[in-house]
Amino acid sequence: MKANKTKQILRQGGTAVGTMVADFRSPEVAAVLASAGFDFLIIDNEHGPYDLETDHEIIRHARKCGIDAFVRVPDAQYHLIARTLDIGAEGVMVPRVEERATVEEIVAAVKYPPVGRRGYGVRSIITDREPVSMPEAIEFLNANTLIIIQIETARAVENVADLVSVPGVDVALIGPADLSVSLGVPGESEHPKMIEAIQRVVDACQKAGVAASAHLGSVEQLGFWHQRGMRCLVCSTDSGFMHAGASACASALRGIAASGR
Repeated sequence: MKANKTKQILRQGGTAVGTMVADFRSPEVAAVLASAGFDFLIIDNEHGPYDLETDHEIIRHARKCGIDAFVRVPDAQYHLIARTLDIGAEGVMVPRVEERATVEEIVAAVKYPPVGRRGYGVRSIITDREPVSMPEAIEFLNANTLIIIQIETARAVENVADLVSVPGVDVALIGPADLSVSLGVPGESEHPKMIEAIQRVVDACQKAGVAASAHLGSVEQLGFWHQRGMRCLVCSTDSGFMHAGASACASALRGIAASGR
C-alpha cells in the first residue's frame, strides 16, 4: 500500500509543498504537478467543477505518479468525507471549521474503529491490489490518512488552540480570502489584522504539534510564513500556473514581434 509521503514529511518535522487543482479535469494534471516536484495536490470539491468520478481518475493517476492526492470536501459531513476516501484520496481538507465538536466529527469520519466510526469499504485503488488483511488495512489507513482543517473565520482563529488539540488533526490551513473577509479587510492578506491572526494560528499549531499551512498565490508570502513556523505550503492553482506561464511567454513573444527581428 502507498504510504502518505506528505504525512511522513510533516511527522518528521519537515516542510511539504503542494498546490490546488481547481479547474482542470484531465488526470494528466497529476502527472504535470508530480513532475514539477510537488509533494501533494488538493482537488477542490468545494468551489471546483468536480464530481467523484473525476476525482477518482485524477487520484488514480496521482497514485501512479507518486504525488499525494487530497480532496477539499464541501462540508464536514460523514458521507462527503468517507466516500471521498473510499475512492482513493489520501486525505481530506474540510472548510469552515470553527468548533471542536466539528473537528471531532471529522476525525471520526476519517478514522476506522476503534479510533473513529468510518465504515469499512477499502477498494483496490487503496490497496494497489495487494493482499492485505482487514486489520492491516485499518491500521495502515488510520496511520496514513491526512486530516486538514481550514481556519477561515475570526471565530476559528479565536478557537484555534482548541481545534488543533483534537487528536488526529495533521494540518490547520488558513484560507486567506475568507479570513480576510471575516476580519473586515477583504483581500488584504498582508494587513496587520491578518498578520496577527495567521501568527496566532502558527503559534497554536507549533504548541500542538500540528503543521500550520496557508493557500497563497505568492511564493514570497509563503516564504515569509515559513520563516515564522509554517510547514505546509500551498501555492496557487493549476490554472494559475498555466496563466502565469502563458502570460510570460506571450509577453516575450510580443516583445520579439515588436522589435521587428
